[in-house]
Formats: sequence, C-alpha cells, structure tokens
Amino acid sequence: MDNPSPFTLCRIPLEDGQISSFYHITSKECFWPILHTFPTYFNVNNANWKIFEEVNKRFAMAACAEAAEGATVWVHDYNLWLAPGYIRAERPDLKIAFFHHTPFPGNDVFAILPWREQILESLLCCDVVGFHIPRYTENFARAATTLVGAKRGPKVPVDKKFIEVGTALSEGTVTSHLEHNGRTIQLLSSPVGTSPDLIQELCWSPSVESHGELIVQDTKKGRKLILSASRVDYTKGNEELLLAFERLLERRKDLHGQVVLMLACVAAASGMKIYEDTQRSIEEMAGRINGRFSQIDWVPIRFSTRRIPYDEMIAWFCHADVCWITPLRDGLNLVAKEYAAARRNRGGVLVLSEFTGASVVLDGAVLTNPYSNRRMDEAIESALEMDEDEQRDRMSRMTDAVESYTVSDWADEQMSGLSPSTPQ
Repeated sequence: MDNPSPFTLCRIPLEDGQISSFYHITSKECFWPILHTFPTYFNVNNANWKIFEEVNKRFAMAACAEAAEGATVWVHDYNLWLAPGYIRAERPDLKIAFFHHTPFPGNDVFAILPWREQILESLLCCDVVGFHIPRYTENFARAATTLVGAKRGPKVPVDKKFIEVGTALSEGTVTSHLEHNGRTIQLLSSPVGTSPDLIQELCWSPSVESHGELIVQDTKKGRKLILSASRVDYTKGNEELLLAFERLLERRKDLHGQVVLMLACVAAASGMKIYEDTQRSIEEMAGRINGRFSQIDWVPIRFSTRRIPYDEMIAWFCHADVCWITPLRDGLNLVAKEYAAARRNRGGVLVLSEFTGASVVLDGAVLTNPYSNRRMDEAIESALEMDEDEQRDRMSRMTDAVESYTVSDWADEQMSGLSPSTPQ
C-alpha cells in the first residue's frame, strides 16, 4: 500500500445511454436480483442486450489492444460476463482469469436469464474462473454442466480456510475443474481478503484516534455501540435489522439509554427507483423507531447515508462493541472481515448472516438467519450479553483467519490457476 506497483489506467468512454442500459438496467434490474436469488425483482422488459454486448466488446477489445503476447487478462464481475468470449476469439494467445464478486445462484434461478447459454459459453473461454466460496463454485459448475454440456472434473475436499458443515453455505467438497470444447477451466474458491496490517496500523493513527474521540463523546457516551455498515439495497437486510432492533427495545426496557445503533447505509446511485424506494423505507423505519423510543438525552438510532471515509470507518470499528451484519444474501462482505482485522487483542462481537460468503470463513462470528425473527432476536441478545472472555476467544479466531489470508493471498491464489503446470 505504501509503494504500489505502477500501473496504467485505460478509460473506456461510454455514452450516457450506454451506461444507463448496461449498468442501471441490464446489470442491476436483470442480473443483480438473479445473482442474489431475488427472482421476483427480475425485470427484463427494458433490457437492451445488444448494448450490453457492445459495451462488453469495447472492454474486451481494449484489453486485447493493451495485452502483450501471452499476457494474462483478469476480468472482474458479472458486468463483464461476455468479455472473456470476445477476448478468446480475438487473442487466443492470452490467458484469461475471471473473478465473480457476487454470489452465483442455484441452477434453477440462474436459468431464468434468457441469455444464460451465451454467458456460460463466454465464461468457459477462461483459463480460471474464481468465486468467493465453494458453494458458488458448485452452483456455477452445475449450471455449466446442465445448461451447456461442460464436463466436470473430480470433486476435491474444500480448503481448510472454509467451514465445511453447519452453515447455510457450507460445502465439504468442490469441483476442481471443467472441460469444454477441448479446453480445461480451473475453478478456484478464494474469498477476497483485506489488508489487516494496514487496518491495524490505521487503528493507532492520529486521524482515527481523532474520529474515535468524537464517536465516544457524541455517540457512545458510555453506552454499548452497535455498528451496522452496508449500502441501500434490498439484498442487504437493513429493514430486517431495524425491525430486530425495534423488537429488542420493546423487550428490553433496561437497554433504553444504554445502547445505540449506528446504521451507516450508503445511498445508491440516483435514478434507480427500486433503491430509492428501499432508502425511503429505511429512513421512515429509523425515524419511526426513534420517534417511539427517544429520550431527551438519548436517540437510539444514528443513521447516515453518506459515504464514510475509510479512516473514520476504522474508528467506528475500533469503538463498536457489536458489529451487526445481516444481509439476506451477500457474495462475501468485507465489512465483517475488516471489523475482525481492527479488533486484534480486543473484545467485540460480530453478528453475521449465514447467507454471506464470510460466514464460511469467519469461525467465531455469531451466525444468524435474517429471515427468522427468533434467530435475529437471539443473536443480538447473545452479542450484548456475551462476557469478555468469550468475546476475546471468538475475536481471536476471526482475526487469525483474516491475517492468514490477505488480499495479496487472494490474488496469488487466483493467479496460481494460470501456472504452466495447469492443463490448458
């Protein structure tokens, strides 16, 4: 981070209409709900597939123009699903890796997409396809075999960094590779890491300590601080979390004035009605709860939709007694990992949805089911009542996990699939 390798950024100019169609409509109205298993939100009526193809081809051709003979092109996320196919056709000499940052859904949900075969055929032009966790890898392998006839390689035990049993997204074995059209595609499960050394260094920086003093004086004031940080999105479970907090205040009058929830919920880009509706619902819910329970010297919910600077967020991690992360579905959730990284040699409790990819790598989190009121209620009560020894034991296991697999380890693991010994 202090001395990053030099790189050249090549911008791909797009017109406003292309951006709207490619990102706001096709990516967010069609792909996003399917990837997160919310098929009732799927809307294909306004999608312009031709524009999506054109944008992907522009990115692909730009990569081909820049790449040296035999170079590696690393493509990221579903917005560029078609790029590998265009790259392979134009530059068969290149090695292509693709990393999928979102969940990959079950076969029956993915099959809703009318362009499913074209998407899969493009991804099967890669040398390596990576996902955060084995469950997503298995879902992709199943889709590729049943929808376009790819052949599965053997299943192998999952890496020791994954929890093999006991969570909603656990897998004990995972498909090693696929074969298609005479090619071998390596499948890798690699949960994106953090930079724990940087985070821990920041924890003691003057900027973070200054932000921390303000948090203690203006928000915490001797109370227990619960932090929840996410985006305005129907997949993030913000409304379910607020309702659980309301039930907590209804049950536990002894907590009135003794606990405060900081909900940092970054607003979505303007012009997307479904996210505007979600934000309105969150704001109204937080306002209603504050209206019900506020006292002259205590407001139970602090709510922010601004993008919080990183050093300030680290300060919130340092001072939050509980980090409450309960998406309905999330590819990984780096906030959970960053909270653990910031809590080295401290207590603190992470309450985490078992429908996040992070739930199968953070042994020590209090797992919960955001679809169940009872499970949500039990989890937050457990977090608030947990003794210091148990907090430190759980947090130590989680900080060990994030320190043993950093963002550099993630990149190295993904690139390892391109080694000369890998069958091509």
